[in-house]
Amino acid sequence: MLGVILPGIGLLAATNTVVTTSPVYVPTLANASGLLPDGVLAWDGESKERNVDANARAADFVFSFTNVSSNPVVILSVHPSCGCTTAKLPPLPWTLAPGTNGQIEATVNLFNATGTLYKGLTVYTDQGFKTLQLKITILPFVMPRMSEAERMQNVKIAVADRQAVFKGDCVTCHVQRGEGKYGQALYEADCAICHEGDHRATMVPDLHALKTPTNFEFWRIWIAHGKPGSLMPAFSTIDGGPLSDMQITSLASYLGEQSGVH
Repeated sequence: MLGVILPGIGLLAATNTVVTTSPVYVPTLANASGLLPDGVLAWDGESKERNVDANARAADFVFSFTNVSSNPVVILSVHPSCGCTTAKLPPLPWTLAPGTNGQIEATVNLFNATGTLYKGLTVYTDQGFKTLQLKITILPFVMPRMSEAERMQNVKIAVADRQAVFKGDCVTCHVQRGEGKYGQALYEADCAICHEGDHRATMVPDLHALKTPTNFEFWRIWIAHGKPGSLMPAFSTIDGGPLSDMQITSLASYLGEQSGVH
C-alpha cells in the first residue's frame, strides 16, 4: 500500500479567504518493517571499501541513489551499526519524488583503531529498509627508509638530546603515529618502532625480555620521564613529550599486563 498526496489548505484570517498550498505526500508505513524490495531505490553501491593510512583520523563514504519507482519514497531514519559511525543527510523525513537523486554521507571515526573494520548503515524508508556495508582497512605504517649513515647520525642527535625524536622530521614517526591512541595501539605506534624495530640499536632494550622486576609504576615513570643520559626520551607533555597522562597510564597498564603485572 502506497502513501497518498493530500492537498494543502489554508485560511487567511484577515480576509476569510481559503487558499491552497503545495500538496503534501503522506506515506503509509505498512511495508516499512520489511526489506526494501528491488526497483525502488537504485544505489551506486550497496557496499563500499576504503584503505586509509595508519594515521588517518576518519574514513568518509558517500552513497548515491535514485528513486527509480513511479511513486515518492520517504526516508524515515538512518541507523549506523555503532557509535563511531555517523550519517549526514537532509532533515527527516526526507521525501524523494520519482526520478530524483540523493546522497547519504557516512563518516567512521578511527580513534584507536587498527586492522580491518566492518561497519553498516541501515536506511529505513516507508517501503522497507536497506543495510549498506562499509569496510575500512587501516594500512600498516611504513617506516621511511634510512641509510646506515643517516641512522647513525640520528643516534648521535638522540644521544645529545633524547627529546630530539619529537622534533623536526622525526615528528612523523615518533609523534603523529601515536596521536589519539591508547594501550596496545599506542604501544605499537610509539614503542615498538624503536624497541622492536628491524634495526634496533644495541642500547635499546627488548621490553619483553627485561631482567628488572616491573610493575605499573615502573612503566609509568619510565614512559613519562625517560632516562637522562640514554636514548629513552620523556613522553610526558610536562617534560616536552607528546603523550597525555591518560595515554601514559593506558600504556603502562598494557605493558604491565604483557609482563604479568595486574
